[in-house]
Amino acid sequence: MKRLVPDLPSRLVDSNFIFITSFSRCSCGRSETWHIQQGVPRLEPAHPEKWHPYKHTEQCSTNAYGTIEFQGGPHPSKAQYIRLSSLDTRQENVLTLLIKHWGLDLPKLLITVHGGILNFDLQPKLKRVFRKGLLKAARTTGAWIVTNGTNTGVTRHVGDAISDRTTKARNKVVAIGIAPWGIVENKEDLIGRDIVVPYHCVSSTKTNTSVLNSNHSYFLLPDNGTVGKYGGEILFRKKFEKYIAQQKISIGNDFRGHGVPVICVVLEGGANTIRSVLEYVTDTPPVPVVVCDGSGRAADLLAFTHKYTMEDGTMAESLRDQLILTIQRTFQYTQEQAEKLFIELMLCVKKRELITVFRMGDREESKDIDLAILTALLKGTTENAIDQLNLALTWDRVDIARSHIFVYGQEWPEGALEVAMMDALINDRVDFVKLLLENGVSMHTFLTIPRLEDLYNSRQGPSNTLRYLVRDIKKHVPSDYRYTLIDIGSVLQHLMGGGFRASYCRKRFRQKYVALKQTGTSVGNIVTSIPHLVNTKQAEELFPYPFHDLMIWAVLMKRQKMALFMWQHGEEALAKALLAGQLYAAMAHEADQDDLEIELSQEFRAYANEFLKLSLELLEHCYKIDDDYTQQLLTYELKNFSEQTCLGLAVIANHRPFIAHTCCQVLLNDLWIGGLRMRKNTSMKVILGIVFPPYILALDFKSKEELQLMPQTMEEHMDELEDAASVADVSMSSFSEDQDYNYQEDMVSDTPNLGMNAPGATSPTREVNGSVLANGSNPGQGGISSGGGASGLDTSIFSHMPFRKKKSPLRMGKRVYEFYNAPITKFWAHAIGYMLFLVLFCYVILDRIKSEPSWAEMYICAFIFTMGLEKFRQASG
Repeated sequence: MKRLVPDLPSRLVDSNFIFITSFSRCSCGRSETWHIQQGVPRLEPAHPEKWHPYKHTEQCSTNAYGTIEFQGGPHPSKAQYIRLSSLDTRQENVLTLLIKHWGLDLPKLLITVHGGILNFDLQPKLKRVFRKGLLKAARTTGAWIVTNGTNTGVTRHVGDAISDRTTKARNKVVAIGIAPWGIVENKEDLIGRDIVVPYHCVSSTKTNTSVLNSNHSYFLLPDNGTVGKYGGEILFRKKFEKYIAQQKISIGNDFRGHGVPVICVVLEGGANTIRSVLEYVTDTPPVPVVVCDGSGRAADLLAFTHKYTMEDGTMAESLRDQLILTIQRTFQYTQEQAEKLFIELMLCVKKRELITVFRMGDREESKDIDLAILTALLKGTTENAIDQLNLALTWDRVDIARSHIFVYGQEWPEGALEVAMMDALINDRVDFVKLLLENGVSMHTFLTIPRLEDLYNSRQGPSNTLRYLVRDIKKHVPSDYRYTLIDIGSVLQHLMGGGFRASYCRKRFRQKYVALKQTGTSVGNIVTSIPHLVNTKQAEELFPYPFHDLMIWAVLMKRQKMALFMWQHGEEALAKALLAGQLYAAMAHEADQDDLEIELSQEFRAYANEFLKLSLELLEHCYKIDDDYTQQLLTYELKNFSEQTCLGLAVIANHRPFIAHTCCQVLLNDLWIGGLRMRKNTSMKVILGIVFPPYILALDFKSKEELQLMPQTMEEHMDELEDAASVADVSMSSFSEDQDYNYQEDMVSDTPNLGMNAPGATSPTREVNGSVLANGSNPGQGGISSGGGASGLDTSIFSHMPFRKKKSPLRMGKRVYEFYNAPITKFWAHAIGYMLFLVLFCYVILDRIKSEPSWAEMYICAFIFTMGLEKFRQASG
């Protein structure tokens, strides 16, 4: 601040003493003694000349700026202040001071409050509503509140509204007081360069000075050379507000064409307040005004005139006389003065569309003054729905957008809502994303490669660790490096581990990505033009599950609310929850490894636990609805998740409560016994079948239909591919005995559902998805489907047709195959073989070596050889 402040013309010093008759005072308000001490020449009354700041003052460098410490509270509150020239100070320097030196952000709204200078009382209900609404409007929109800064009148009510909040909430509200230097009490204490001044907010008996309000954080004290006279700040305040209004609002990194909106709020007030309102509504561009009816004097007169003025701009004679009489009584005016003020009131209401009257209990939407303020801005500043939506998005007021912008019959230009969606995502406006989806924005057409890369490269939103993650997989990353989706895919693979292959790193995606690069269009700059380059079908091929891609973006950018919202939409909710939990857990581990803040890793772990808890709750919900389909959900190969299954993702995420769930345990037990149907003495029966093979024929086995619904290992799956078509024919023919309609048509319509769940091919969903998926999941492609039975046949046809009461038994050869292929049989066969190996090995070691190898020695050699082959296979696989 030291570099800038000396350059500001900060104060004006009287250069001529113009005598006032009967008083030893100059027209500037100072005494004759002061002028003599300063060596100012005296102009006698014989040379009459009206005192004016331009002619009778000299400009000097600033001599008063620093920090005020308001005393009297439990903890001193601080405020920045500076003394300025009300005539010659350049407003760009003032804005530079506020933003670069005092650390403020450019406002998204400027609320200028006008009203009475003297203290006045408000109705308790109106006082409560005014305080709550004004603070809410400022806090939710990132607004600046501008007042006259003194601890009197309307400014006192504004200060009380700010003081009602907690310290944290109070610091978020920017209240700027613009008070004339000449009326500030104890202003001599403020003189000094970059000083800290203790300041007591106790008013003295002086009538021409006022103390500063302790609830303001910033004070601009314009000096026009006068002392004890109000009004010296009016010109400076108008220039300041007009200059702020010319600044462009930034949404994300994009500066839009409209400036900072300005609105005037009137509470009580005198005749000068009415003149200020007239100047606002007739200015270019005009400034909307909100008048608080019931607050007294000027506000009530404006509200009355606004209510009873007819469409042609006239008023009934009786009401006119009544209003003039009220003006006389209110301001102690003569008839002539009252008629002049009446004319000014009528000129104000000629711009009645710019004046919004807030009345308690008048309408449902008028219960909150913040709604009146924001709707007045939308109504008074622009008729363009796109600009209105941008304003509501900038203020983060989805209620305003829902009730006043997205109205019936509103038409939007092509691509306008997509641009708004981009802004909402970048600025982490979850409610606006939801609103735009409700009003027709399709994520399938919205999400493109350039847009997704722009989201990853956005600097808005909470701080994240993406740059550290990219540096782990890509060395020597410059500070201005632009992340690509290939980089994001590598980060995903690094975080997931376990052989996970991100779709962004697959050959098919890389080819399309390179083709887009070679079109000659900068990927980083395409935002609105990409829908014209890539049609809807191509876009859906690139991102078949857009909510999945956006959820990953939200997780990596540490936007938990957005990640939860994206998880609730789209397909494969269970898999997305497990994936998000693993990503957060891995990011927490990386944060620990990089020695980042402890709170960061704790935050990541809390987010991971939240998603893992959701996955467990969703599993429980699905299991209660249908346990069979839930088991298929757990073993369904997910094309968009590197052909993983939900059960596999739970293992990667080390989600032990998930794996310990009854559904998972039943599924694992079902996989363990394979095609066998046993309830008691399972191990004894299997051992007996191994030792005495004819006993296999006495065991119970599952039917063909049940085997088709069972999950299977990759080995079983590959073995069954050859028989898949024949099994499908058998299944369809068995159903045809009990059905009357033509199954040939059904087979044709369900042909995509008969996919064989090979790696890279995911079977579509069945209609039952809608009853199983929760939290807004769309029962579209990629939900619950068969994980591949013994034949790999998808079971969507079974959701339309009842099973036969009589199940198809297995053939004898199939029974033998299923017995020896069951994991429990393999386990006991290996255990028995290993125990036999140990016994025979001990026997061979203790027995004498014979000339010819015995069968025991041959068994030992064969066992060791086969075990070596198995270990080699495991190591190479």
